[in-house]
Amino acid sequence: MMTATHFAFFDEGSKKEIRRATLKAVAIPGYQVPFASREMPIARGWGTGGLQLTLSLIGTQDTLKVIDQGADESVNAVSIKKLVQETTGVDLTEQTEAATLIQSRHRIPEVTLTEDQILVLQVPTPEPLRKVEAREYVTKRLHAEDEYSGAWLMLFEQIMKYGKTATGADHPVFVNHCYVMAPSPIPRFDNPKMHQSEALILLGAGREKKIYAIPPYTDVVSLAFEDYPFTVESFAGQHCHLCGAEDVFLDELIDEATGETYYQCNDTSYCMERLNSGERQEVVHNHG
Repeated sequence: MMTATHFAFFDEGSKKEIRRATLKAVAIPGYQVPFASREMPIARGWGTGGLQLTLSLIGTQDTLKVIDQGADESVNAVSIKKLVQETTGVDLTEQTEAATLIQSRHRIPEVTLTEDQILVLQVPTPEPLRKVEAREYVTKRLHAEDEYSGAWLMLFEQIMKYGKTATGADHPVFVNHCYVMAPSPIPRFDNPKMHQSEALILLGAGREKKIYAIPPYTDVVSLAFEDYPFTVESFAGQHCHLCGAEDVFLDELIDEATGETYYQCNDTSYCMERLNSGERQEVVHNHG
């Protein structure tokens, strides 16, 4: 453990301020709580909001997992893990079930989270109305007045142009039947995992200086019209070419040698756990 810094990098005053904002966010599900975002030893836009939440909450008994778009070994994930581990000495893991604190960019793990876990999501743009209204004081008023016609209009325009909603990620959700919220750039596939989640979900935007939350067992419903219901990405008929998993979020890959398309689990630790535990199903080895 590094001795040149405070435990978990921040001084106690900074951690208390972030915790107070976090408590308010938990008390008002989906509400964006402003906070004094600190300077971090990583660039803004690379997860400073999520990292500040993690550093303010982590304790010596915690076990940390960090993923970036499903991968534990990406540069972003490795760098964040190194900073947290060197300033706290906590244990690191790639197993979702073993982690008490999970920080993620753009994905929710495939393994169902429990009430003993906290999921921290990194957020670039916390305001779901930003594409239709650039002024912060106006979006605050729109939230207060429950005026979300702009969000509905965005979806309507997509249907008129593409015949369906075309939000590849960050599809807006209603939280606790009150606030429309940006779920972070997770794929639509992950939106249903937020609904009635046993785990506390915290979302941090360092550049925008906002913290918001989904407490355990909270209703989270993706915005959709009755005649154009919300749908997730479909991988029907496909499976992971390594572990054979189905009904998970898959990456579409191309074999450079043959040009053939095949699929692989986006959640790399989930895939490896299946392989190591012998859950591998019968799969076609030629990627066909």
